[in-house]
Amino acid sequence: MPEESKRVSPAKPKSGRRPRPEPGLPVAPANTPPPNAIILDSMADGVFTVDLEQRITFFNRAAQEITGVPREAALGRPCSEVFRTSFCGPACALRHTLETGQPVANRPTEISRADGQRILIGVSTAPLKDGEGRIIGGVETFRDLRPAPELRGPAFNQNRLGGLISKSPLMQKIFERLPAIARAGSTVLIQGESGTGKEVVARALHILSPRSPGPFVVANCGALPDALLESELFGHVAGAFADAPRERRGRFALAAGGTLFLNEIGEISPALQVRLLRVLEEHAYTPLGAPRGLKADVRLVTSASQDLGRLVEAGAFRRDLYYRLSVIKLRMPNLAERREDITFLAQHFIASFNKRQNKRIEGLSGDTLAIFLGHDWPGNVRELESAIERAFIVCSQGLILPRHLPDHFHPQNSTVSSRAPGLSLKEQEKRLLREALERHQWRRLATARELGIDKNTLRRKMERFGLKPPGQGEPAS
Repeated sequence: MPEESKRVSPAKPKSGRRPRPEPGLPVAPANTPPPNAIILDSMADGVFTVDLEQRITFFNRAAQEITGVPREAALGRPCSEVFRTSFCGPACALRHTLETGQPVANRPTEISRADGQRILIGVSTAPLKDGEGRIIGGVETFRDLRPAPELRGPAFNQNRLGGLISKSPLMQKIFERLPAIARAGSTVLIQGESGTGKEVVARALHILSPRSPGPFVVANCGALPDALLESELFGHVAGAFADAPRERRGRFALAAGGTLFLNEIGEISPALQVRLLRVLEEHAYTPLGAPRGLKADVRLVTSASQDLGRLVEAGAFRRDLYYRLSVIKLRMPNLAERREDITFLAQHFIASFNKRQNKRIEGLSGDTLAIFLGHDWPGNVRELESAIERAFIVCSQGLILPRHLPDHFHPQNSTVSSRAPGLSLKEQEKRLLREALERHQWRRLATARELGIDKNTLRRKMERFGLKPPGQGEPAS
């Protein structure tokens, strides 16, 4: 017998708790599932139905998983015994619906699972009516508002490496390569748009490498003029120039035994390119004004937002230095190329800011999610994190709504993708599903694994949206 059913047995109706139904009013038996029970069992949201006594008549699979209560232990019991929440009683959303016939949407509440854990859920209710329009019960759907399971358990480790978090196949390929690249010790060139996480990848390479006990030092090549950058990288001795009263160690010296990350390497001047090439060839450098060189005991990782190959062809970057820096090349995909990560990353940032700011923001509203899925994300992951951080300033509780987002997300200033203007959530889902299928050459099993759904669920969604491989009715895109 399940532990939960031992602890709480079905209670008898309390006198005066609920008015009895009128004589002759049809009430569904407690063990009669809805006719579409198979479909409801495949939903990710919890779903249950009650009669007019608020006794549970149906309890889907997701409801079991979220509450920890087996279906057999829930059927026939008052819903207040299953959920044990402060909202049970006069403030109960389902009771309000049964008494007024009015639905309730997205009401947050905290419940106690069977194991005693308190979790936050979002509740929506609607009345159940017979053929003559009389209320015979109610239905409640509820969603687990905790971070996604990938962010809560060991499975999360499959979708993260170092500080990188992603479910995208493009990023998973990078995850697979990083450990071997980190061990190799060769120079690495990371290319990608600003905000895609190039520095995070560089840190991951350091952490996974044999040099991890040593320092990880960053130098932003685009932030300093050339004269200052040379001193910043190589250091100088006292009196090397007018403003050098004392000796200063450069980033190469500070990174000894560890990793030196040169961000935006494409910004350095031709003269500094020559000096850097010599360091790579001789494994030594000379501080400004010093009589002799010092050993460069560093692993060099560089990044560029520009395409260095094109800069080489244009004569703006030395070809020989390019080849020295790009022994191993990694390209970071922008967020628009990995849209399946938008919700995943948003949940991660919400959990992080909740912990940092001691808040309990529950997640994104449906309208906010639709805006996020349709946005171009020119600032990539950094822009997403910034949007969530801004929302935390103006949103004190509940769900993040469109009005909590920065101004450029609003329709009058929107940078919504020209590929998908004004798409509904259904249309967004269809588009994302098609993109996932195309990434896997329409292989259903691989696509289902990426999306975290059953292949039969994928088949039903494809039929619902009319998605077919090119040549079978679905135009190639």
